[in-house]
Parts: sequence; C-alpha cells; structure tokens
Amino acid sequence: MNKSRKSYLLALIALLLAVGIWAGVRAVDVFLRQPLVLNQVLELEVPKGSSLGPVVRKLGADKVLQHPNWLLAYARVMQRGHQIHAGDYLVGPGTTPLDLLNMLERGQVRTYSVTLVEGWTLAQARAMLAREPRLQQTLRGVPNDQLLAALDIGDAPTLQPEGLFFPDTYVFTGQTADRDILRQAYRRMQDLLAREWPQRIADLPYQSPYEALIMASIVEKETGVPAERPDIAGVFVRRLQQSMLLQTDPTVIYGLGEHYDGNLRRRDLDDAANVFNTYARAGLPPTPIALPGAAAIRAALRPNPGNALYFVARGDGSHQFSATLDEHVRAVKKYQIEQRRADYRSRAQP
Repeated sequence: MNKSRKSYLLALIALLLAVGIWAGVRAVDVFLRQPLVLNQVLELEVPKGSSLGPVVRKLGADKVLQHPNWLLAYARVMQRGHQIHAGDYLVGPGTTPLDLLNMLERGQVRTYSVTLVEGWTLAQARAMLAREPRLQQTLRGVPNDQLLAALDIGDAPTLQPEGLFFPDTYVFTGQTADRDILRQAYRRMQDLLAREWPQRIADLPYQSPYEALIMASIVEKETGVPAERPDIAGVFVRRLQQSMLLQTDPTVIYGLGEHYDGNLRRRDLDDAANVFNTYARAGLPPTPIALPGAAAIRAALRPNPGNALYFVARGDGSHQFSATLDEHVRAVKKYQIEQRRADYRSRAQP
C-alpha cells in the first residue's frame, strides 16, 4: 500500500470516528432532553445512602427512563451524580433525564409539614407525630421519662419533658424521623428561653427558666384572647407573691389525666393527692402542663403590672379581672349564673 493510499485510509477512519462520536454525542444530547415516559406525576423515593446507579436503573426497569446506561455514562464523563440527596421527589410529565439529574444533585425533594399546637400536651403532640405516615417512627414504646435520653440531645436534663418542646410548624422531608422533629422543637425551646430569661422583669417568683416555663404553660391554657396573656400572667404572679393559691382549673385537669371526664367536681378540687391541684397545693405545679408558645413565655417573664388578683371568664374567651374578692364575687354571679359552667375556662377563687 503506497503512502498516499494509507494516508487516505487513516483520514477516512478518523472522519468515520469523528462522525460516530458526533452522532453518539448528538444521540445522548437528544436523549437527555427527551421527556421521561410519564403521563402523570411520579413519586420517586430515594432512600438514605442511595447512589445514582440503582435509582436510574430502577427507573429503567420501570420503563420510565429509556437507555438508563446513557444517563450513567453521561454522568461519569461529566463527573456528575457523585452525591445525590435522599428524600421524596415529585417527577412530573415533561421532566427530562437531565432535569432528573439536576433534581437529584440539588436535593429538590418534596417537603411536608407538621404542627405542634400551642397548648397541646406532650401526649397530644406525640400522638400526632405517630399518626404522620411520612415520618419514620423511632419513638414508639419510649415512655416520656425516657424521651429526652432517646432524643440524644447531649446532657439531657433530669426534668420531665412536658412543655420542653416549642410549638410551631416544622417542615421535613420523607427521610425525617419523629425524633428529628422533637429534637428540633426541644432546641428551639431552649434557645427561646435562653434569649428571654435575661429580659425578665425584677422580683418574679421564679428561681429558674424552667419555673417560668411552668407558669407560661398555665398562661397558655388559661388564655382565650391572646392580648390577655400578660394580664393573666400578672394575676398569677401577684397571687404567688402574696402566698395565695393559684387555683387554676387546667392544672387540676392535667393532673387528673385520663380520669378527667369533662367536669371538675368539688372532690377533684379538694384532692391534695393530685400534685397538680393548685386549689389544694401552694406554689407552682411540679412541671409544665402544656406546650407554651413564645407569647405565653414572654407574658410569664414580663407580666402586666396591676392589682388584679382574680379573673373569671365572660363566656366569649375574654375575662373579667378583679382586684378584690367582693368584685370577683359580683363578676362570678354576673357571668357564671347566666351561662353554663362548661363555657368557662377558669374559676379563680379566694
């Protein structure tokens, strides 16, 4: 073979290779921009620890992604897809393989939310989390007195966990566990107390932020009109300062637990064995009785000044405040005779 013929063949081979490479690149480019085979939204779950290969091959096996190996080859050549994010993805019609790769790399996962409601007990909050199907359930069977240790929050206090979780809406992904929500809520509450405790007014009858939290939980349960929180806190603070019993129904109800049938009876108010009975026991109850919100905590730390020592519910969520027992008795006659007792949230007594 002469030299010119050999050069011609080499040039032809190079041309064919170039054409083949161009055709291959062109085919991959078309593939990357061709929509997936979907006629409705696909919920794609990517478990923790997943890599790109198994996810892509599963989509190929499900006939959603044509030529899965092409996408893997593209990712390898372009040095992409080394780290993808776990979670639930919503993949809609029109999504291309390149879009899918971008979603997995950026972690554009579907998010959900749960709300811990102000005034809920910890039992109510845990029951709600246990009913959420998108949360991984890791705390079933863990009693409350072991909850803080189970959350692995470091130096878990020896306190009972009631009231230690900040009520708010928490956004999560499909790879989130119930303990993750409670751990976040606990830290939010600790941060809030750390900020607010130094801003408390002087001469409050609390020795610690925890005692302020107990008061805040009572204020949360007693308040029907948000603007009244500082006034209600003021009444309870003054009663403590004057060595008066708090005499607040929500603490008694909390202490009764499952035995509460919707009605408080005289025997309930006289029962000193109930450690939450503020009609029979002086001072604050031993723990919070609910999850207090930020407004209730601020009210407990900065209550409104005044001379009111009593309040009675008007029946519309608001309260009538009184400075003397005579005023309070008149208010009770005015509001509680006219409406059923079940309409009232509080009945502070001398």
